[in-house]
Amino acid sequence: MTQTAAETLRTVDYRLDVLITGYPGRTTHHGGLGWSTVALLSNADRRILIDVSSFGARPRLMEQLRATKFTPDDITDILLTHSHWDHSINYTLFPNANIVISEKELAWAAAQAPGQGNVPELYIRDLVASPRVRRVNDGDEVAPGVVAHAVTGHTPGHMVYVATMNEYDIIFTGDSAKNRAELLSRTVDMTVDPASSVRSLEKIWGLWKKRPESIIVPGHDVMMRLRDGEPYYLAKREAAIKSWLGTDLIDRKEYDLA
Repeated sequence: MTQTAAETLRTVDYRLDVLITGYPGRTTHHGGLGWSTVALLSNADRRILIDVSSFGARPRLMEQLRATKFTPDDITDILLTHSHWDHSINYTLFPNANIVISEKELAWAAAQAPGQGNVPELYIRDLVASPRVRRVNDGDEVAPGVVAHAVTGHTPGHMVYVATMNEYDIIFTGDSAKNRAELLSRTVDMTVDPASSVRSLEKIWGLWKKRPESIIVPGHDVMMRLRDGEPYYLAKREAAIKSWLGTDLIDRKEYDLA
């Protein structure tokens, strides 16, 4: 998989860097794809990660973070949209960060049996006991200008985080709106409660339309704005797989997934 350099927008209150752009797809034979979005909000006082992705993202995540001139020790906050492994497990890389997760989500995840669904049980066990964790609820301000909104369906305690800027909002949807196709079709893939997910999509659309020029950062797609009511991408997607199917390592083929 290849990835663009950090996609950057400047705001009045926070700088937004999309460190890793999630991919809107899944494998057919090999389990979860796990290419999820990691975003960074930063200003003079806070360095906030929204989701932290999975093991496979670690090298790229560290590379992209270095490009912003920050180190893992500089991260002050981690906002987890939900507990699934492809969004949550790399919190261990940021020792000084306070970790925000929905109170309902953490309780639900802790109650899941090992191997059930996409919950990383040992990491959740650690989060339950960690003094760094702040359990939040719908409407809580989780950082200056950043509010959590409950969007159930994909998981029971899923949160959307909305950063309110002077001129527009930035809406981090996690997997409550994984990609452009879900937003446009008003239907979802991979959810524990389809009816709740559809209601959550409508809630997200309401948040998006509140202010002109607001940005959505999905859980598995490129960030978007609205033009005449239709989402359009703000960056170019780059993703590929290299395969060694011949008799040596020089003979390889690249499959463009963009």
